[in-house]
Amino acid sequence: MVQFISLEEAAALVKDNDTIATEGFLRNAFPEQLSIALKERFQKTASPKGLTLIYAAGQGGGAGTGLDHIAQEGLLKRVIAGHYNLSPSLGKLIAENKIAAYNLPQGTISQLYRDTAAGKVGTITHVGLKTFVDPRVDGGKLNALAKEDVVEVVNVGGREQLLYKAQPLNCCFLRGSYADEKGNISLDREAVTLNGLSIAQAVKRNGGKVIVQVGQIVKAGSLPAKSVHIPFIYVDAVVEVPFEIQTAEAAAGFVDVYSGERRIPTNSLPPLPLDERKIIGRRAAFALTPNSIVNLGIGMPESVAMVANEEGIGDYMTLTVESGPIGGVPAGGVIFGAAVNPDCILDQAYQFDFYDGGGLDLAYLGLAECDEKGNINVSKMGPRVTGCGGFINITQNAKRLFYCGTFTGKGLKIKAENGKLVIVQEGSIKKFVKKVGHVTFSGEYAAQIGQPVLYITERAVFELQKDGLHLIEVAPGIDVEKDILNQMEFKPIIKGSPKLMDARIFKDAVIGLGK
Repeated sequence: MVQFISLEEAAALVKDNDTIATEGFLRNAFPEQLSIALKERFQKTASPKGLTLIYAAGQGGGAGTGLDHIAQEGLLKRVIAGHYNLSPSLGKLIAENKIAAYNLPQGTISQLYRDTAAGKVGTITHVGLKTFVDPRVDGGKLNALAKEDVVEVVNVGGREQLLYKAQPLNCCFLRGSYADEKGNISLDREAVTLNGLSIAQAVKRNGGKVIVQVGQIVKAGSLPAKSVHIPFIYVDAVVEVPFEIQTAEAAAGFVDVYSGERRIPTNSLPPLPLDERKIIGRRAAFALTPNSIVNLGIGMPESVAMVANEEGIGDYMTLTVESGPIGGVPAGGVIFGAAVNPDCILDQAYQFDFYDGGGLDLAYLGLAECDEKGNINVSKMGPRVTGCGGFINITQNAKRLFYCGTFTGKGLKIKAENGKLVIVQEGSIKKFVKKVGHVTFSGEYAAQIGQPVLYITERAVFELQKDGLHLIEVAPGIDVEKDILNQMEFKPIIKGSPKLMDARIFKDAVIGLGK
């Protein structure tokens, strides 16, 4: 029978050396109070100790929230995760070599929960080949303590694949909206459904404890069958945390909007000023065609949607978020992962099935560091670990791929005037380096499978071809030698004279995309 217990009693169910999975996507669906209770138990009793933590997406809203609660030396001995940037204390433990750490693709971890639940040896996929996850590179290992091989190369039907080994789970912390008196769990008020069902199944297969934090307990039989996302047979313990605490991170009055229960009118986004974001967004938006299915990364890629809206072609694309929403307008900040007016909200693993199968027409991702082979690094900058998140799943499988970012970083100032670009102050950090520190995206793999890839900056556009990175476009007003080649650690391939970027991109007026 399902137990209805306190937070303290729930934390006491976790044993020394357990492998625990936690659920969440930034602030969405994360069981914050359970994590706090586990931290408090450890600080009072020094138990449980030696845990292995497994999770897919980054969880929390930054320092002092989310998984930062359980980033305690002694509490953890190992972590296998998709993203670390939202948990600086966890990143510090990794950098100081105090816990063994691995970074695996977010989507593949989501799929691994399902395969573990089904008793399979693990997840076999092409995702991660020739990136830092490939055991012939780093095997996803982030520090010296990470000695165990959790990924191996296998040959299936004559095709090289990666096997992500199943990780038996002893317990999990999940979040739901309602639990009835039998222990059936509804996610009706959650913005995303993520991997809760698969995690619960994986834990039960291993005879472990499924612990769920919910906003309210209701009468048995009062939840419609189709509202029950995790049935009572997979649940061991339920903790009630009132909605006003559980959903405090959501914008007031928007819980039912993010969950898809209510639709609201969305006003046109204000136009961007004519800065580097708009210039890059405009050039990237030239690729949009009617009925495109698109994924936009956080940061610079978001400008593509804003430009499309200004140009009146916002309906050219259906936006998807890796957490599960299809359609609508993706939310930002700590609620990233949710969407306003979504058409559908899938479990995360199914969204990644679609991505891994080549369902995305276009993907726009950030450009943090790029080398002469077209490799991209967004996951580890020196000792600082951010993690790949869903980057590898998305970038290796989109039909067309665009990296968007400024040419240099830290201190860059530009202006556009009379259809030309002027570099007012150069950035002090070179983003185009001889060799990236971490291969999150493999240019070699993309060239091998014939994937079209463009690298779009405010002053130049590069194209990945089989022989390397080609400079194909230059902004009007830019000196190739001074403003491009002298600001790179390698010389790109240049055949003939690069084409000039469309002068309309650098003018403060609607440019007529889609006409």
